[in-house]
Amino acid sequence: MAAEEEFLDKMLPAKDLIFRLPETFATVEEERRHRKERLTAALRIFGKFGFEEGVAGHITARDPELTDHFWVNPFGMSFKHVKVSDLILVNHQGQVVQGRYPVNEAAFAIHSQVHQARPDVVAAAHSHSTHGRAISALGQKLEPITQDVCAFYEDHGLFDDYTGVVTDTEEGKRIAAALGSYKAVILRNHGLLTVGNSVDAAAWWFITMERSCQVQLLAKAAGQVVHISKENAELTHQQIGNDLVAWINYQPLHDQIVREQPDMFD
Repeated sequence: MAAEEEFLDKMLPAKDLIFRLPETFATVEEERRHRKERLTAALRIFGKFGFEEGVAGHITARDPELTDHFWVNPFGMSFKHVKVSDLILVNHQGQVVQGRYPVNEAAFAIHSQVHQARPDVVAAAHSHSTHGRAISALGQKLEPITQDVCAFYEDHGLFDDYTGVVTDTEEGKRIAAALGSYKAVILRNHGLLTVGNSVDAAAWWFITMERSCQVQLLAKAAGQVVHISKENAELTHQQIGNDLVAWINYQPLHDQIVREQPDMFD
């Protein structure tokens, strides 16, 4: 008993433990720089995970002041090489208003309409990841077969159409409509798109959705899957399906890429 009491006496109060939460900012300039840094780090992570296919793929972050503008990776540059200084600022007419590179036409067509339809969205991520494309080729949605995938339970849509490379904002509007109020949408024969109230959340949803696609493909190829009950899937969604949980889950990945690739903030 004495040993237990001694151990308890040495425990730090909960208020003294380190538990990170999303940052707050004194100025819009600080918030803009923060979003650009997180966007760059997310692009580097996507590059590390092999989510790019040629020039396809983009992550956007809404500007905190010019809310009808977004920052995005430049067309034709590898995710693995993007630096903060390379990011471009694009308005909702598709014009580059800051930066040295052109915008990916598909990035503008899709993301401009998503940001316009969803004022709550700070960031959106889309890329041609391998398992996301495989699920999209089946025209399927994710099934509640693991704890992690329950983050998307009744919280992702399916854009059940394909008409070629998205270069028209009307097609972007249709994708935004399929996304609706969800955190993600599967674009048939195309790939995945996720959104969040921070770059970190949008990036995490994409990463865990891609992995959930991989698990579903593996499990269904191996045999008959066992579904989590509706009641428990709904409960798990409540527990892990919000953007704060996504932000928390993403921090180890962010910390790792910053240590590995500090040049990204140039």
